[in-house]
Amino acid sequence: MDGAGGTAPSMRDFVGYADRPPSIRWPGGAGLAVNFVLNYEEGAEYSLDDGDGRSETALIEIAQPRVPVGERDLASESMYEYGSRVGFWRLHRMFRERDLPLTVFAAALALERNPQVAAAVRESGWDVVCHGRRWIEHYLIDEAAERRDIAEAFESVARTTGRPPEGWYCRYSRSPRTRRLLVEHGGFRYDSDAYNDEIPYWTEVSGQPHLVVPYSLVTNDAKFLQGGWVTGRDYGEFLIESFDTLLADSREAPRMMSVGLHPRVVGHPGRASGLTLFLDHVARSQGAWVARRGEIAAHWRAAVPPVRTAERAAS
Repeated sequence: MDGAGGTAPSMRDFVGYADRPPSIRWPGGAGLAVNFVLNYEEGAEYSLDDGDGRSETALIEIAQPRVPVGERDLASESMYEYGSRVGFWRLHRMFRERDLPLTVFAAALALERNPQVAAAVRESGWDVVCHGRRWIEHYLIDEAAERRDIAEAFESVARTTGRPPEGWYCRYSRSPRTRRLLVEHGGFRYDSDAYNDEIPYWTEVSGQPHLVVPYSLVTNDAKFLQGGWVTGRDYGEFLIESFDTLLADSREAPRMMSVGLHPRVVGHPGRASGLTLFLDHVARSQGAWVARRGEIAAHWRAAVPPVRTAERAAS
């Protein structure tokens, strides 16, 4: 409470669309948009080779790495290499055989270090979202470094994939500056650094409308390594339950489902089997639009144009 006994102001939006979401449909009259996201980070993680002073400890198969900090963890490196050497190609085959679109959240350096993967992404027609120059936390670096990282990541992804990325996504969380720096850069049409909604929404940044296409850590395969699932079947059934609930909800209002994938996680066979269960379920279902993230952003931009602060205040 403030000194006058009222509610203290906040920069956060706790309301969103509330009980009045936009009454639009996705292409083809679909109520639910499904977006599969392949997080490609292998080769861009923390590494002694890259001068970080430590090896990566996140999203590997053991909870407590055993190699002392400051020494090269060859096991961690090897687990990451599985993603680029094997896992990516298993997922690539699964989606190409089904002719399903995919979005790649790409750490730029990871694509630079694996030309074969970069070529596969380039030839697939999948869209690419910048996931940083490297897979690092943007909230731990200063503004100048973050501005430089955004610019270098954009140029790198455009070079390796042959087309400029439209979207941006940080590792876990953006910094308080990230969105402003994306608008300042001018090359990005949206970001996905939010987990607070099931459909896109507009924000105002530096006096300009900026689109946010939310992501999800709930339907993300990272939970395999955080105690969320053990078997592929558990994972597949959870995705199916989430999909069915969202599909039912979407009869009244549009909904979106983001399915986050990592080659070094769900690329393993027992876990990939659960993804197969879900892909087959989606194929049998009606009323869902499986789309690239850029397509979702473009449709929203056309169907729900931004309303500036002054216009909202007058309405």
